[in-house]
Order: sequence, then C-alpha cells, then structure tokens
Amino acid sequence: MSLKQNIIQDMQAAMRAKDSERLGTIRMLLAAIKQKEVDERIELDDAMVIAIVDKLIKQRRDSITQFKQAGRDDLVARETSEEALLLTYMPEPLSAQEIEDAIAQAMIQSGAQGLKEMGAVMSLLKEKLAGRADMSSVSAMLRTRLMAL
Repeated sequence: MSLKQNIIQDMQAAMRAKDSERLGTIRMLLAAIKQKEVDERIELDDAMVIAIVDKLIKQRRDSITQFKQAGRDDLVARETSEEALLLTYMPEPLSAQEIEDAIAQAMIQSGAQGLKEMGAVMSLLKEKLAGRADMSSVSAMLRTRLMAL
C-alpha cells in the first residue's frame, strides 16, 4: 500500500472516531499532496509524499519556535501535536554512522576533491537520504569532510 493510500485510510479512521484534531492535520496534509499533484499534473509517489511531509514538519517546527517566543503556549501545543502526527508518516531516521557511510559513498561516486564539488555530492545525498536525515546536518558533515581533503 502506498503512503498516500495509508494517509487516506488514516483520514477515514479519524472521521469514524470523530477525532477532529487528527482529522484536521491529515486533511491539511492531503490538501498539500493534492495541490502538488494538480500543479504538476502528476501522481505523486512515496518519495514525493515524504518530501511534502518533511516540508510540513519543518513549517511546524518554525511555527513552534515563533509561538514560543511570542508566549503562545496554546498554539505551541497545537503545532507540536501536528508535528507528532506528521512524523508518523516519515521513514525511520538513519543513524549517524549510516549517514557517514552514505557521505563516503557519495564522495567516491562523484569523485569530490574539495568544497567546489559540494553541490554535486549534496544532490546525490539528497536522493538517498531524503526524509531519513536532516539535510542541514548532513550538509555540515559533508562540508567538514570536504574541507579536510
């Protein structure tokens, strides 16, 4: 079963359970998926759905930070629960060692010899690690390795 079908089933279950908070978050996710499909006139595969979920999670984290600064604990709680639900649709995150191995493989595959090739290596890593690792930390790890060359 595809991830999108799984999300639709979860929406139906939330409707049956009359869980309005969960239902609202799932509908928001499905609306983002549908918008992408309509805009690009394609059927999204699991990797594209994961990218959308990842984007929504980042938005929630930004909102949480801003709401904490503003002292809006009610909105922090809502955004935190939405983030937790969205995280259930993400694949299992990679360990630090798995990320290091992927970086080493990508460097070998691209033949990177310095910081000039960072973009090429990152494009390879983004394909492999999308949704399974925080790409900003991967970028920092890669930069450190490339600077050491």
